[in-house]
Amino acid sequence: MIKQQLYFLGIGGIGMSALAQYFIQQGHEVYGYDRIETEITDKLIQIGAKVHTDDRVDRIPPVCKKKANTTVVFTPAIPQNSPQLEFFKANGFNVFKRSEVLGELSKDLHCIAVGGTHGKTTTSSILAHLLRESGKKITAFLGGISSNFGSNFICEGNEYMVVEADEFDRSFLTLHPNILCITSMDADHLDIYQNVENLEASFQSFAALVSNPNLRWIREGLNVSGVTFGTSKQAEVRVEHIRIEKGHYVFDFHSKDQILKDIQLCLSGEHNLMNATVAIAMALSVGCDPKSIGIALQRFRGVERRFSVRIEEPTVVIDDYAHHPTEINQMADAVKQFYPSAKRLAVFQPHLFSRTRDFCEEFAESLSQFDHTILLDIYPARELPIPGITSQSILKMMSGSVEIVSKSQLPEKVADAGAEVVVIMGAGDIADEVQPIVEHLKRTSYVG
Repeated sequence: MIKQQLYFLGIGGIGMSALAQYFIQQGHEVYGYDRIETEITDKLIQIGAKVHTDDRVDRIPPVCKKKANTTVVFTPAIPQNSPQLEFFKANGFNVFKRSEVLGELSKDLHCIAVGGTHGKTTTSSILAHLLRESGKKITAFLGGISSNFGSNFICEGNEYMVVEADEFDRSFLTLHPNILCITSMDADHLDIYQNVENLEASFQSFAALVSNPNLRWIREGLNVSGVTFGTSKQAEVRVEHIRIEKGHYVFDFHSKDQILKDIQLCLSGEHNLMNATVAIAMALSVGCDPKSIGIALQRFRGVERRFSVRIEEPTVVIDDYAHHPTEINQMADAVKQFYPSAKRLAVFQPHLFSRTRDFCEEFAESLSQFDHTILLDIYPARELPIPGITSQSILKMMSGSVEIVSKSQLPEKVADAGAEVVVIMGAGDIADEVQPIVEHLKRTSYVG
């Protein structure tokens, strides 16, 4: 299937770049296109990839135009009318979606797949960390930059493969997992699924990829059979005696076979307790030592842009990838729990016109939990505008204090808001605005 040289369309994406790193490590020649230069593309170039930012066909390296030697990998985020993608398809190249290539790799390894509309990046990162710290030799493809690894890719052996199972475009159905979990099944990607019923059916098909229900961990309340995990007494795997000590969660882990006492988690938010719980359960299932799991979890430092505290003085600034109403609700709950008396500001960049249309009212409700909200324009990603759908659509439904500002105004507007906690959320290029905000707050030395 895979030839000596590979050409990646969308090589700078978090999932594509992990796959590119894998093939570089395996000795393949890797080339690729992405529309902008980023830290990710810079890193790929440093380790041997040849990357450019022009989608014209004449920018494809001549060596990659020889179809006998070249495999083309693309992400669904690349438009179907991409000139380079059209060229490769029209000329009979071997062209595969990223998920198909990942699925082929999972055939030959003991694959642990982490699925869910929310939580899969953190859960897979925790799991990879627990396995590694327990002495397991792993290859991991993550959907975010693990702070412990400094990367979205780990290649230290082939005893286990940890993979984030992406439900977008039904990509996770190409995998061949031996073990899996589902953290959540909230409505999302309705541009693909049309309705919640189709989304749930796809997750049920994903779960069926593992025939033994005892090797499927499912968040309690979801309509999928397997070992349930949660906080209730009915959950087969659960957390109990949850408390906050010195700014961290401490809890007890209970399963049919194990009780782990006084486990520490240095992440905020009850959703992260659930992510840690299922990661512990899966790590135990492959033979990790319970004592090493407790030590390892205490050392887990999180994932970039998942409740990442950038500064604590003069204002707490939290950076997060939240781009769905459920995720914003989780952020709001976590901030209230850890900063109960603080004035809280949300800065949010909606991601996709279709998602804004489908969840406009829900976005308004979730953002209204903050004392003040600043909205940016919608980040289009792969989509063209939808008439009548703008950030103003959310603003009109909100009950709280809210305004729409441009990126150039953002640092000053954040400082002027006088919040003690600022939460910056979104899956688009809002990440580029975090450091300017932090620097402006430091310069103005605002104290709420």
